Amino acid sequence: MNNTYAPRGFGGPGFGPGGGRGFGGRPGMNPTSGLWEAMEHLRASFEQRPQAPRMARGDVRAAVLALLAEQPMHGYQIIQEIEERSGGSWKPSAGSVYPTLQLLADEGLIEAAEQSGRKTYSLTEAGRAVADEAGSPPWEGSTARAGAASFGALPKAGVDLAGAAAQVARTGSPEQVQQAIDVLDEARRKLYAILAD
Repeated sequence: MNNTYAPRGFGGPGFGPGGGRGFGGRPGMNPTSGLWEAMEHLRASFEQRPQAPRMARGDVRAAVLALLAEQPMHGYQIIQEIEERSGGSWKPSAGSVYPTLQLLADEGLIEAAEQSGRKTYSLTEAGRAVADEAGSPPWEGSTARAGAASFGALPKAGVDLAGAAAQVARTGSPEQVQQAIDVLDEARRKLYAILAD
């Protein structure tokens, strides 16, 4: 979210009584309409999020071994599991997973078998020994956790906040709306204070 949006969104110059703008809308606009406009801007800003952090070259190999230590899987299932366990912060491409599977097979660490028309991979005894010696799976590292927090929890919290503000705008009394304005204005200042620390 860029800094030019926040001052004219929830709080800022011209905001509230006498400012001519409810919830960041244009002068004369219905406060609820202005809030919905702000919510759409908020959603759009989270949809344009930066790319997830890139993982190190050996992380795909470590992730594959960790998953296959739990149960046999096919390639697409491995990709889905990595994305899910990293909270959506890491989704390796098929172009990195399938060559890794082939390399592990060449090293004798995994073997493939056809199951329901799909090639399913499982660890060999040598592969299980290597997996057992490995440390924590790469999705448990700090980079993955930070990515999961920023790409999952923060957008949800922002949209939930906007939804609560919309509810106040629709059903609240003028006094309640003003209280909501004060709360949101304070929240905006605190968020910028986090970045300033």
